[in-house]
Amino acid sequence: MRVLVVEDERRLALALQHGLTAEGFTVDITHDGLSGLARATDHSYDVIVLDIMLPGLNGYRVCARLRAAGSDAGILMLTAKDGEWDEAEALDTGADDYLSKPFSFVVLVARLKALARRIGSRAPRRTVLGDLVVDSAARTCTRAGTPIPLTPREFAVLDHLARRAGEAVSKREILEQVWDSGPDSDPNTVEVHVSALRRKIDTPFGRAAVQTVRGAGYRLAADGG
Repeated sequence: MRVLVVEDERRLALALQHGLTAEGFTVDITHDGLSGLARATDHSYDVIVLDIMLPGLNGYRVCARLRAAGSDAGILMLTAKDGEWDEAEALDTGADDYLSKPFSFVVLVARLKALARRIGSRAPRRTVLGDLVVDSAARTCTRAGTPIPLTPREFAVLDHLARRAGEAVSKREILEQVWDSGPDSDPNTVEVHVSALRRKIDTPFGRAAVQTVRGAGYRLAADGG
């Protein structure tokens, strides 16, 4: 999961970057509203952790501009303020969640994972990758017009890879997003399901859509292989 942290307290921003990276996230940081807005506009992020009291442009305005521009990234606002009016304003400008400082890092991570799952449900329902079509709503998969029967777990793995087509996705991320598993879960479980997917969506059609990225995980070819 790609995360952007927009926080002017540099020590806190670095601490969040180190902590979230250790949790398996890919994290960028900026320290003011204008650079945060530019970064979020020019790059694709799953979730943005956005402080409200920022120099240059406050978090409310950053959030409002991102939503006006059509951004569907999950936005979690951080603030030293506390009170229902601040929370209401954050949500009114388009934020998905709100956390007051000081906060528990464990709670922040849990909120980000929950937010990522909710945002994932807003992703396009039908993904077309060449002649491979993954329909999240109907939970069906076809290749060159041929229906491909998949188990619920196989489809869930394929659907997650399809949402991130062209990107390397780690086994740990797949475990967390598809199985909602903890750090002690066995990555071999992912390997078994990926192998099954290859036998069903690639081998019979002479394709290689599901690719192994050495040291990183797996990638679903954006052109369908």
